[in-house]
Amino acid sequence: MPCQIRPAVVADLDALVALEQACFDSDRLSRRQFRYMLSRARAETLVAEDSGQLLGYVLLLFSKATAVARLYSIAVAAAARGQGVARALVGAAEQAAWRAERPFVRLEIRVDNPASRALFEGLGYHQFGVLSDYYEDHMEALRYEKALAPAPTPALARVPFYEQTLDFTCGSSALMMAMKSLEPALALALDRTLELRIWREATTIFMTSGHGGCGPFGLALSARRRGFAVELYVNDCGVPLVDSVRSPEKKEVMRLVHEDMLAEVIRLGIPLTYATLSLEELLARFEAGAVPLVLISSYRIYEERFPHWVVVTGFDEHFVYVNDPYVDYENGETPSDSINMPIQKSEFRRMARYGRAGLQAVVLISCGENQGRCADG
Repeated sequence: MPCQIRPAVVADLDALVALEQACFDSDRLSRRQFRYMLSRARAETLVAEDSGQLLGYVLLLFSKATAVARLYSIAVAAAARGQGVARALVGAAEQAAWRAERPFVRLEIRVDNPASRALFEGLGYHQFGVLSDYYEDHMEALRYEKALAPAPTPALARVPFYEQTLDFTCGSSALMMAMKSLEPALALALDRTLELRIWREATTIFMTSGHGGCGPFGLALSARRRGFAVELYVNDCGVPLVDSVRSPEKKEVMRLVHEDMLAEVIRLGIPLTYATLSLEELLARFEAGAVPLVLISSYRIYEERFPHWVVVTGFDEHFVYVNDPYVDYENGETPSDSINMPIQKSEFRRMARYGRAGLQAVVLISCGENQGRCADG
């Protein structure tokens, strides 16, 4: 069937909602959600039509700073199925992703949807994960990905994903992922109890309001207490992030806690280098077996200014891959968007600093001499 594919407009809302209602029994996009996707979201909605009749649509979501486009939803009217409309929509979506400089497309498919699985596998998508209890009816989702341009397969560390449960626990969540990746058999439950325990141990930072977050020295000490080898790189010998607060009392608390942690780092012989670790050096340490925790500015991804920790999971010629413990549900993202996120190397260099002072901090976690006897302290 010949059809035209074009960007959706607000005038398509009625037809889009009707198609959604006809194609899906649950997990439907509402009229309000469609309007948001068409007008405000970092998204692109494409429709297929013939003689003014809507045959189908595909919806892409774009993360701000990553190289992934997420194919969030696709629907084809029953009367138009089996005639190549879905393939045409996917092809148009891939072209849109490429124009937006997103060379990777990811999506989720219900495990009980063999037709969709066959469609995407036939178009070159490969399955790389499973999300349990993903849909409203608790059905599993299979995660698929396609690289739109030939690229070397990244060397990815086997880093399990743990989603932070509170706004201020990215550091402890990132450390949990790194430790578990190094010691998969370790009796270390990735749960909220451990998340909060490490956060209490590692917190040095007062923000202008709300709870403090984890600092590099605290994270290094938390990892060392659990038997891991640690190296610490910080480009400033002052109190990390002290300029984030105005109150002299809070600055004094941060200074005292930092000095205490610094003394403990020195006492334990944790290697500490006051310098910037280049991306090339970071890659070398990763290839030698270390799992890096890197402090970034969340502004380049989430357009909010707060310090944020991620775990580096791999590299290739063009990208740094990270597990980000934060999931941006407000912009339609799911945990699959936060796992092995590809970030252009030039973009990663820009985001791996925070604040006016440009604080750069990397905590390298490796297996310690007492590997196999690590325990949650």
